[in-house]
Amino acid sequence: MPGTRNSGLLALGGIALAAVLAVLGHLEVSDDLNPWSLTVSDFAVSDRGGVIDTAIAVLAAATVVLLPALRRAGAGRLAGTLLVAWSAGLLAAAVVPTNEPGLPMDTAAYLHRYASVVAFLALPVAGWLLARPLGGRAAGWLRGLALTSLLLAAVMVWSAYPGDRLLIGLAERVLILAEVALLAVVAATLAGRRLGGVAVPRGWEHRQLAEVAREVTPARGA
Repeated sequence: MPGTRNSGLLALGGIALAAVLAVLGHLEVSDDLNPWSLTVSDFAVSDRGGVIDTAIAVLAAATVVLLPALRRAGAGRLAGTLLVAWSAGLLAAAVVPTNEPGLPMDTAAYLHRYASVVAFLALPVAGWLLARPLGGRAAGWLRGLALTSLLLAAVMVWSAYPGDRLLIGLAERVLILAEVALLAVVAATLAGRRLGGVAVPRGWEHRQLAEVAREVTPARGA
């Protein structure tokens, strides 16, 4: 369906824009910030309302664009709810800042932390649930990226607590990379499969085969 393909393409554009903004946001911050030991939120709080916060909001919007197309593709209500939770968690994390590095956590920082946790856990579970309705090669990629994301989330939790924040920035960025890749697989799948170099809607091949079968089947009584 054209609407489904357009939603996938629009979401892919949003994901790409968010990625570019996130990279620019890292380049613009102070050289004193270490990406290996500080999280993306630590970078964002140094430039409130800057490009990193914008990147997070764009990623949330790209996810929302996919929701109607996913319903048409047969995604269940739970998967949709989890994607809404992911988007809401991203927006909350963008709007509510964490504390400055080295300062004690306040109420806003805790809200930011738990909104991020909800987002990081909701997306891989949603991706696992979407593997079946989207099917094809996407199913394997979605399941693999979902499991990778959950494993990386566990590594980040270890780093945040018993690991004394050892390489927490690295762990979070690899986690974000895996989850953005998962979202990109969903968007690319909805954007359309390719047949002979031309993007076609899901199910088109089956309709064409059915038409051919009707044409070659002898008429009844012949």
